[in-house]
Amino acid sequence: MYYGRVPPLQQNVAVFIHKYALLRPGDRIGVAVSGGADSVALLRLLLELRSSLGMVLVVVHFNHLLRGEESDGDEHFVADLAREHELQFFCDRGDAAAYARQKHLSLETAARALRYEYLFSLLRQGRMTRIATAHTLDDQAETVLLRLVRGAGTRGLAGIYPLKTAASGQSPEKNASAAIIRPLLGVRRPELETYLKSIHQAWREDASNKDLRHTRNRIRHGILPRLERWLNPSVREALAETAHIARDEEAYWSQQVAEILPRVWQQERLTISELLRLPLALRRRAIRAVAGSLTLNLEFKHVEEILAVAEGEAHAAALPKDWRAERERDSLRFKAPGPAIEEDYDYLLPVPGRIDVPEAAACFEASLVPRGGEDYNPNDLVSEQYATIGLRVRNWRAGDRFWPAHAKSPKKVKELLQECHVTGAERKLWPVVCSGQELLWVRGFSACRGDYRSDQYPAGARALLIREIPLQTGK
Repeated sequence: MYYGRVPPLQQNVAVFIHKYALLRPGDRIGVAVSGGADSVALLRLLLELRSSLGMVLVVVHFNHLLRGEESDGDEHFVADLAREHELQFFCDRGDAAAYARQKHLSLETAARALRYEYLFSLLRQGRMTRIATAHTLDDQAETVLLRLVRGAGTRGLAGIYPLKTAASGQSPEKNASAAIIRPLLGVRRPELETYLKSIHQAWREDASNKDLRHTRNRIRHGILPRLERWLNPSVREALAETAHIARDEEAYWSQQVAEILPRVWQQERLTISELLRLPLALRRRAIRAVAGSLTLNLEFKHVEEILAVAEGEAHAAALPKDWRAERERDSLRFKAPGPAIEEDYDYLLPVPGRIDVPEAAACFEASLVPRGGEDYNPNDLVSEQYATIGLRVRNWRAGDRFWPAHAKSPKKVKELLQECHVTGAERKLWPVVCSGQELLWVRGFSACRGDYRSDQYPAGARALLIREIPLQTGK
């Protein structure tokens, strides 16, 4: 496409927009402007291109309330910029710090979630057909590197997509009329600053962009410059090219999965014989696609555990959100967790004595027994001397730790149950016996450490014995 005597930067942006079909004539484009150099440059570039591309521009700003007066200053700056160019201005606010605490998220993740929630709400309301954000080639490189070191396949390495739909929140797009677009993904950040200086356009500096407590800033200001210096001066371009290749790979594999999925996924079951006929790469992708349809986001280890079930090496696999994958003859089923169990339980266990615990479908018995002389079940015998009062039977709680036999150190009960594929209501109600905050016994895990032969201990030495007996619910 020919754009006449357009400067190189503007022409590169126009070509990128055309290549990825980011907009159509008549589109109403919301430009997300934070006040920083990248987003201000995006607005000024689109202003120069709007006649040739036939678009209507409006300005969008979200105030995260993170820097007090500085955040308010950013908002006023962007509002003035919109007014100067006679553009409609949309603005909203959200307390990112409070949201991060409420949802247990990092500050970066919380701010991004609030911002995108606002942007997608504008698209859903029809206020504009597309919203342009100022992600650059540098942002792409940082994203790819971050995902690489955290562990990612080609889906993760695909990085930031040029277009992200409001319908699905993901690419490839399903609704081409309402989307987030990234026209600057092919442009380096220094080019944009040079451009702004050439047109005498001011921008706002955000001091938090240099705060090395944030992971992305450590990559931006520390890791990537070192990689440029010592390994590859064009490392950012190389990482962006990797993302481009990965996106094309994802598009190809998505088509392959769509073709084979009706054959292997029928009536909410994966047909194991059909699955195992596929190449390993396609098996993994089929499993991910099925899990995705169930709103499950699987890590590599989950996929491998499901494959182990399919290959007969395990009967079941524990998945995120308390789901399970179980084998039933030639089928593999994904089972959702049962109804959430709201109430904990906690019972006093006398020594000696016993207590019925309906929630665990068991009766628990505690006594002091001689060390040696009888072969006690090691799952029931607690080796150390503990107080004989104040013992309690309860369900495990977050943060509980237990020291199983032969382990080198205590482990979280959560991890022990995950290793044994205990999920759902059964996991929630899993019983433990404690003395104060210390766990003495956990169902299914031996607490014995040492040999209980009678010649090891003086006469009269005793140990605490805890037994679990199935609860008789009827005759």
